[in-house]
Formats: sequence, C-alpha cells, structure tokens
Amino acid sequence: MEYTPFPSWPDTAPRLIAVAAGRDAADMVIRGGVWVNVHSREALPDHDIAIAAGRIAFVGPDASHCIGPNTQVIEAKGRYMIPGLCDAHMHIESGMLTPAEFARAVIPHGTTSMFTDPHEIANVLGLDGVRMMHDEALLQPVNIFTQMPSCAPSAPGLETTGYEITPEDVTEAMGWPGIIGLGEMMNFPGVIHGDPKMLAEIAATQRAGKTVGGHYASTDLGSDFAAYVAGGPADDHEGTCEADAIARVRQGMRSMMRLGSAWYDVESQITAVTEKGLDPRNFILCTDDCHSGTLVNEGHMNRVVRHAIACGCDPLIALQMATINTATHFGLEREIGSITPGRRADIILSSDLTALPIETVIARGQIVAEGGVIKVDCPHLNWPDKARNTVHLGHELCAADFEIAAPTGANRVRANVIGVVENQAPTQALQAELPIIEGLVEGDGDVCQIALVERHRATGGVTNAFVSGFGYQGRMAMASTVAHDSHHMIVVGTDREQMALAANRLAEVGGGITIFRDGQELALVELPIAGLMSDSPAAEVAAKAQTMVEAMQACGCTLNNAYMQHSLLALVVIPELRISDLGLVDVRTFEKIDLLEPLA
Repeated sequence: MEYTPFPSWPDTAPRLIAVAAGRDAADMVIRGGVWVNVHSREALPDHDIAIAAGRIAFVGPDASHCIGPNTQVIEAKGRYMIPGLCDAHMHIESGMLTPAEFARAVIPHGTTSMFTDPHEIANVLGLDGVRMMHDEALLQPVNIFTQMPSCAPSAPGLETTGYEITPEDVTEAMGWPGIIGLGEMMNFPGVIHGDPKMLAEIAATQRAGKTVGGHYASTDLGSDFAAYVAGGPADDHEGTCEADAIARVRQGMRSMMRLGSAWYDVESQITAVTEKGLDPRNFILCTDDCHSGTLVNEGHMNRVVRHAIACGCDPLIALQMATINTATHFGLEREIGSITPGRRADIILSSDLTALPIETVIARGQIVAEGGVIKVDCPHLNWPDKARNTVHLGHELCAADFEIAAPTGANRVRANVIGVVENQAPTQALQAELPIIEGLVEGDGDVCQIALVERHRATGGVTNAFVSGFGYQGRMAMASTVAHDSHHMIVVGTDREQMALAANRLAEVGGGITIFRDGQELALVELPIAGLMSDSPAAEVAAKAQTMVEAMQACGCTLNNAYMQHSLLALVVIPELRISDLGLVDVRTFEKIDLLEPLA
C-alpha cells in the first residue's frame, strides 16, 4: 500500500469555510453532545460538531446548517465529545507488535495520535529499521509521528549495538514526512560534557525546527541537570518524584509523567499540580513502554488518564495532559489535540468523564472503532528477510558458556549484584556473599545468574553476572531478545543447562521470549521481526505473553510486570547497575566494574 499524505489545512480550507458558513454540506455531523474544550478547560453541553475532508469545520450549539442529504449524522445523546488521546512518548516495539498491529490494539481505546521513538529497532537494524517503522506508521488510519532515534548505542563505550546512529543519519531523517523530532537523548552524560556527536544530532533537529526529546535518568538536579537542559532537550519522562517534575517545568521543559506496564510514575509526580498548584500546561501524560497484554486487557492512554484522575487530578486537566499539551509541545496544536475548527477530526464519544468508557472513536473524520471493536484496516509493511533474521549466536551454547569461575583458592566470594526494583526502571547496586562449588561461583537464595548473549555479529560472546529480586525457584531460565537498548539476548536463570536451552531456542525461532523449567519449555512468544516484534494480531501475542507471565509466576516470580524489568537489565543509561556485552556497568559513574570482589 502506498502512503498518501493527509490533506493539509490550507488544501481543505475552502471546503471547511464553505461548510462552516452553510454553503456546503458536511461529511459528518455529531449532534447533541457535551463539547470538552481543552483550550478553555470547559465541558459545554448541547453542542454539535461538523466534519469535512477529515477535519473539523464547525463547533457550536446548532450545526443543522451544515447537514445535507448525504451527511452522516451521529447522535451523541448527551455524551462527552473528547479529543482523541495522544501518547507523547512511547516505543511501539515494547508492545511486541509492529506499528500496524499496535495501532489496531490501541485505536479502540481512543488513542488517535502517537509520538514514537523506534530506537529499539535502530539498535538492531540501524537507519533501515527506523525507515521501516516510519513507513508502516504512515500507512495507519491514525496519526503516528516518528522521532528519529538519537542514541544507538545509548552509552558509547559501554555497549556494542548492531548498528550505530550518526548525525548524518539524523540529518537525513529530518527530511522524511513522518519525522516529528529527535528521540530521547539518553546519553545525558554526553550532552552534559559537550560530546560533539550528541550536540550535532541536537543541532540538526533544531535546524529542522523540530523537537528534541529528553531522557535525564539522574537524581542530580544541580549543575549537571542545568547543563543538560542548556543542551536542548525539551522534555523528560524519567522523573520519579514530585521534585523531579517541578525541576523540569521550572527549567522550561515539559514533564512527561508515565504509566506503562511497569512504570508507575504519575502518582508520585502529579502532586506538583494537584497539591502544589503548578500550571498544568507543561505537564504531559505518556506510557513509554506497554506490552501487548496491557494494551489488550487494560488499555492505553485511556488507562493513563483514568489513573491520573484516580490520583486526584481534575478530569479536564488530565485530558489536557493527554491532548492539547502534547500537541502544543510538538508544534501540532493547529493539527491535533482539540475539537476546534481546522483540526483533524479525532474525537471520542464517552458517557462518563471520570470512568472514561471509550464508546466511539473517530479519526480523521471516519469511525475507526465502536464498542471496543475496530472498524478499519491497519495496513502492514512487507517486512524484508533482513528484518526477520537477526539472531546470530555464532555457535550453539552449552552450560559451560554460563559458568563463572571463582578466584583460585577461595571458598566464598563477594559479588556485585543487580537488584530489581518493582514498578520502577532504576535498579539497585547490591552486593552478596556467594558460595563456590567445584571452582564455580553459584547463586544463593534470591540471587540467580544473568547473562548477556551477543546476537548481532555472531561473536559467541557471553557476559555473566548476578541479579536478585525475581524470586525464581527450581531449575529454570528465561531468555529474551528484547534487551533494551542494545537488544542482544538477556538470559536469567537458576540453572546453566536451562539457560543454554532457552538461548538456543530463541536462535532457532528468530527471537522472542522463552521460559524453560526442568528441560521443558513453559512459554514462547515468537518475535521474528528484529527479535523485537510480531506482525501477528495483538490478541494472539497478548495470549502468548500471558502464558509467559504465568510461567514466570510458576517459577516463583511475584513481581508486577516482571518481564519489563527483565527486558531493561541491559539498559546502561539508567542507574544503578546494568549488564552489557562489555561487562557489568555502574551507571552512577558510567564505568565498568568487576563482577567479583575479594572478601576482606
């Protein structure tokens, strides 16, 4: 399917004017609803909306002058007419779905605009992968704007990616039709220290007049934070407390508060608005990462808005944070984010402003979902073979590849251990005294092994370390080729033979997630595209993901959304301790550290 640009406001203005004046008939009129006006923060009863050429032509108490013999009339019957919801920062790959299937999953939940950063596929396939995501995004019946990834690798010198993104790549992408800005600038130490490559990417984006996304994963709100803001990032979603949110908006950034599958950062930050009374215009809601199970069973941006309301936010303010605030931030307030003349006709009909049931979804002037059922096609890209064959281990792995040799003559050893924190992206840098059996360091209690298996260049490399917090029991292993952000393969297990079985299984199927226990495969989620995504329907992927969750629980894990924690264990830009193909990384200092330390 060939991409057809959505008609611009100037191209449609003559017709919009004619319809608003009553000289021409609208394509659709929604009659008798409560107009949720996010510009004035009002809910105005007994209003009509007239739509023509996919855009809003008229909003007022009576649109009868816009109705002709062929006009489709929808009776709102007193329901709220709400702007389509916008996700300001997200990674489609985290849904385990391609853009088409992600769109199919979220449209019934009222999401009509997404701002996506495909840096996951950029690490695997480079600029070609970004182009594939961008091209499929443009085919969809809703608005998917792409941010050009900025950091592949996310931390140069601390990890090896399949491909690297360069300033020349960024400059090229800024000319593509669906590129809205630069993806999250995760290399915040690089910006703080004036790294020429990072500054060149930011400069290319600013010269194009587009928005630079931020990622400041540090608790230091002093001079380092000031230096980062001075470098140009315009928003940040890594805040976890009220002070973080306040600091960002005071410095002219937008504070993006996220509720994903595992990140619960809205409740701890929204008090800046609900209790401190800060101007809500610079606060934005987003998801960041939502896996398919969350999308199918719980929702998308509707889930985030409901959560913000439950945290004490006024419903109209929460809706502003998921509509007009987002549109304004990206310079699109004249295109999306409100129900006003000239804007794209992206509208939700809902009978309750607090519970927010999504009853009808209209995007670009057509009904795209009703009663939770999608009504339109979401076209697929023809993904090439190079996107489907991305797991290259070099050799079949065995238990010996996961051995950790002990220092000569030692009976016990002190190990640096990655500590998982439930519902948060940061980890803890822990230490544990571990036993030595037949010359090998073994896990003990809640401390089990973690390995990062190189899968881009078939080097055969395996980095071994320890992790705690999952609560696994028995002989088991879980492996995933979703391993933010370098996306090698992460294997976590209590038994080295199970770890080898799991790793080899993913090489066999071309990527995904698998769990083994006692030599048997308990769950498999195939992700054949870049080892990150499936082009199967979201419901099918979600069902397999649910089996994965149940298998993790059967192996003793009780963490909420533990899979998301698993997938981030190699993210070497979020403190405190991570694993990469180059070793164990202390993200507080951005230095590699030894796994084992001698006991005193």
